[in-house]
Amino acid sequence: MYSHMMVGSNDLEKSKTFYDAVFTAIGGEPGSYDPKGRLMYVHKGSAFLVTKPINGEPATPSNGSTIGFAMDNPEQADAWHAAGAAAGGTEIEDAPGMRDMHGTKLYLAYLRDPDGHKLCALYRMD
Repeated sequence: MYSHMMVGSNDLEKSKTFYDAVFTAIGGEPGSYDPKGRLMYVHKGSAFLVTKPINGEPATPSNGSTIGFAMDNPEQADAWHAAGAAAGGTEIEDAPGMRDMHGTKLYLAYLRDPDGHKLCALYRMD
């Protein structure tokens, strides 16, 4: 898991609505703004930040990248997915469920946030 990650947003209030929903659905707290105006969330010891683009250009999602969030169980992944979809996220790929990835069973749920970043809730079913 990462120590921290930051993504750009063209609309921080829309992002706050979305990320507050997905993080509170899994037992987290709503985001808070730091002194630089960035939204900050903490999950499993990692920090996730959302900011207006630092260079002043429009925010764009990274092509081909996925941001994964570790979950405690499949039900938590489902709650994350449902809350995100209800808060303006876009359901993508297959419906949430178990996948066999080279012998490792994973429960995955995918969304795109309002700025188009690809997100995944992941539970390793060992």
